[in-house]
Amino acid sequence: MSTPVAAEALRRLDPIASLSAASVRELSRLCYIEHVDRNHDPFRLHGPRQQAVYLIKGELRLVYADDSSEILVGGTEAAAAALGKREPAFTGAKAITDIDLVRIDEDMLDIMLTWDQLAGPRSAKPATPAAAAAGPVDVDATDWRTMSGLFAAENLTRGTFSGLPAAHIDALFGRFRRVRVRRDQVIIREGDDGDSYYVIESGRCTVTRRVGGANVELADLKTGDAFGEEALVSSARRNASVTMKTDGVLLQLAKEDFIELLREPLIRRISRAEAERKAADGAVWLDVRFAAEYTLDKLPGAIKIPHTAIRNLFGSLDRGKEYIVYCQTGRRSSAAAFLLSQHGYKTWLLDGGLRNGTA
Repeated sequence: MSTPVAAEALRRLDPIASLSAASVRELSRLCYIEHVDRNHDPFRLHGPRQQAVYLIKGELRLVYADDSSEILVGGTEAAAAALGKREPAFTGAKAITDIDLVRIDEDMLDIMLTWDQLAGPRSAKPATPAAAAAGPVDVDATDWRTMSGLFAAENLTRGTFSGLPAAHIDALFGRFRRVRVRRDQVIIREGDDGDSYYVIESGRCTVTRRVGGANVELADLKTGDAFGEEALVSSARRNASVTMKTDGVLLQLAKEDFIELLREPLIRRISRAEAERKAADGAVWLDVRFAAEYTLDKLPGAIKIPHTAIRNLFGSLDRGKEYIVYCQTGRRSSAAAFLLSQHGYKTWLLDGGLRNGTA
């Protein structure tokens, strides 16, 4: 059974020590202690390539090309650097005592360092005409590193967000506008045109839709959750209302910025022929239409999840699989594909939907 790494142990390591406390805690949940018995070579089976490997506990002998050696002791300043980054490079290693190592994927660490560096406190400024036209900006600093949900480390490192270039990340943070909101304030009204995307910095809100003359609650959103993307992704009117349940603070992104920095990088379109090849290799068809449509012409092996229910199923889908999302035209499935990609799922959108997605 793997042992998680304590955040306190990670804070002594370079360059992890430069991460915010929240990011270190996130990282600690994504890596584990590797125990190596005395007299064994910890790199006999798995070398340090593409990994940042740190000695956390115990004594490790490192041997160099000129036959010299040194003993490294876990927990000391000398052990703060990743073993693979030491100069000169060692050619052999042997555990003098039982030792504990922690291995961290280098790409994951680099992504976290990038996001953390760019996401520190900054004053929100209207970077585009659309943002400026939205009104005065609350200049209180927003520290994105404390956010959960949308910008959790797992989403940033394992989801499609991991592919966003640093320039997009920096621009994204710079273009969000910080807005204070009140309890019972309607943020989005069903039937309106979509003009903004929102992330909840603090507070809670409820998503409702009119059904048979009554308001039906669809979801309860909290700090770190995002909303407003469906109308922006599918170029449709708002299909639900969002109302604050408490006072809070929202981070608002104008439609043109959302399309440029999030929609296009996060939605990966695929042709029917490409999709069928992926399905043959194990990808899963995800049908986001209503039950009657699904029954009529579902694709072989497809899972049915109406796009209105996607938010309630994060965590129940297998993150180890690829998903090909489809509907009749691509409108509903584009919104579902965006939501899934945003939450760390490897997702493809069947371009044009079933109507245009002939093989």
